[in-house]
Amino acid sequence: MRNLVRGGIILVVLSLCIYAQTRPGKNLQIGDESQKAETSLIKADNAKEQESNTKLVKTTAMVSAAKAAGASRGSFMATAYCLKGRTAMGGGVRRGIIAADPRVLPLGSTIVLGAGSYTGQYKVTDTGGSVRGRKIDIWVPTCSEARRFGRRTVSISMLEK
Repeated sequence: MRNLVRGGIILVVLSLCIYAQTRPGKNLQIGDESQKAETSLIKADNAKEQESNTKLVKTTAMVSAAKAAGASRGSFMATAYCLKGRTAMGGGVRRGIIAADPRVLPLGSTIVLGAGSYTGQYKVTDTGGSVRGRKIDIWVPTCSEARRFGRRTVSISMLEK
């Protein structure tokens, strides 16, 4: 009986040690080093924020430029997909491609998509099994990201060549 209790206590202590080591937290810094680390973290956060603001301005400018050209195609129902393999045009799947009905958006055409954080320039390189009419599928690398995207209405503009 004592051996069972000792074994249980040892298991609890080991699991607490492992949990403490894998738990994310701040590293202990001593003296000036901690202030330098905080300063570098703040600078890194500011740089990331500035970079995301720059991307937003660029994509917003692309959407505005495409709409100004009078090439708006209107709103489409968008979903995301995460399948691996070849597209209808023969290339591999990657970020920046969509699947669309070729009667509505021809294969090889470049579009500007307005969809929140997915706003940007995309190329129509695929057709989907159930992508008919004003529906598109946006390729994303993970299925969890596809589930997060869900189904939403997006605006599409054609880029003039």
